[in-house]
Amino acid sequence: MPLSSESTFNQLDLHERLLKALEELSFEQPTQVQSATIPAAIAGKDLYVIAQTGSGKTAAFVLPLLQRLLQDESKPLAPRGFILVPTRELARQVVKDIASLAQFTFLKAELVTGGEDFKVQAARLRKNPDIVVATPGRALEQLAAGNLELGSVQTLVLDEADRMLDMGFSEDVTTLAEACPQPRQTALYSATKGNRGLQRMIDSVLHEPDILELTSVRDDTPAIAQQVIPADDNPHKEAMLKWLLVNQGEGKSIVFTNTRVAADRLNGVLRAMDLRVYVLHGEKDQKERNLAVERFKQGQSGVLVATDVAARGLDIAELDRVINFDMPRSGDDYLHRVGRTGRAGASGLAISLISPHEWNLMSSIERYLRRQFERRILKEVPGSFKGPKKVKSSGKPVGAKKKKDDKKKPAAKSKKPKAGKRPSRPPQGQVVTSSDGLAPPKRK
Repeated sequence: MPLSSESTFNQLDLHERLLKALEELSFEQPTQVQSATIPAAIAGKDLYVIAQTGSGKTAAFVLPLLQRLLQDESKPLAPRGFILVPTRELARQVVKDIASLAQFTFLKAELVTGGEDFKVQAARLRKNPDIVVATPGRALEQLAAGNLELGSVQTLVLDEADRMLDMGFSEDVTTLAEACPQPRQTALYSATKGNRGLQRMIDSVLHEPDILELTSVRDDTPAIAQQVIPADDNPHKEAMLKWLLVNQGEGKSIVFTNTRVAADRLNGVLRAMDLRVYVLHGEKDQKERNLAVERFKQGQSGVLVATDVAARGLDIAELDRVINFDMPRSGDDYLHRVGRTGRAGASGLAISLISPHEWNLMSSIERYLRRQFERRILKEVPGSFKGPKKVKSSGKPVGAKKKKDDKKKPAAKSKKPKAGKRPSRPPQGQVVTSSDGLAPPKRK
């Protein structure tokens, strides 16, 4: 049974060492996701939870996992908790959260992701961590090499399972889940209800789960003001981005692009303006990515230019705004980008720069999210595109209809040569089409 909105962590039957950590972290009341899932997870039930990014779901699965490990006296020489996530950044954030919540215990977590030295990871795994947090690809590699032992896993957590499917990790996740013993507890978290692929994963890894639909990715985000600004093209977007960051860019901003090439270009453009800029995308090695995120977090202001690799897993306090230089390709990706701001009830701002060819995509995302973004014109950086003059009920522009001629001209009748007479040869220089029954004359 979910607890009331006025519940406290003391009512969740958590270990006193976990309660002490929550007090140290100034966590006073559990979120809706935490109140609903922690008691069921402690009881050992399988869970299928639909919860939005920023809803407190990491603590919702970490706290009961730590609770169950503290109550377990078997303590085998292998991980008892295994958490799979889609990206390196999210994995690092989960390990950091585990360290904070387990600070008054002896429980330890280890990270297994790409971008880290394979042999160093293997050595750390030999120290028998209680929990392993991993991305599917590297976890499968360590499993195949015999460095990752999953035979003692008691709790398997699949965080952002929908994203792992989108990234093509379905088979890897299934293989890793099959390497874990049965019976076990499995908790699957997703921001969306997903498609048939997600349902197949649910059917294969969960056993009679409790289904908790708490905060869907489509749920409104009233704390975040969401605006769209029409732009002529990419150079116009760059001019508007510069103006926004210089004149209304106090605090911290994340600028999202769809490609690493665009991210690198904007990094150079903004650095030339003496702005404090960092860049984050999949082609950066892990040390560079870690350093960029840490420096961005530490400063009072700055700009992080990133691809969608940063849309999930980044937990940055006091992020003032998100700017979509490129419109994301789906409503889910849009919400995950925008969800970086306005966290824990704080206000935030999301601005999307929309060129003419992105208008239909933006309208589709509006329909998916069941909301309309605020239209804004940036008069300080004028352009010719102000949005479609007329739009359909769907939000898409009304296309120009071709004018129909009142009178149709009758089709010209081809003259057939009389029987028995050979067609006359066309004058030199006249082009004859194949419809005339003759091939064009050959040039001498």
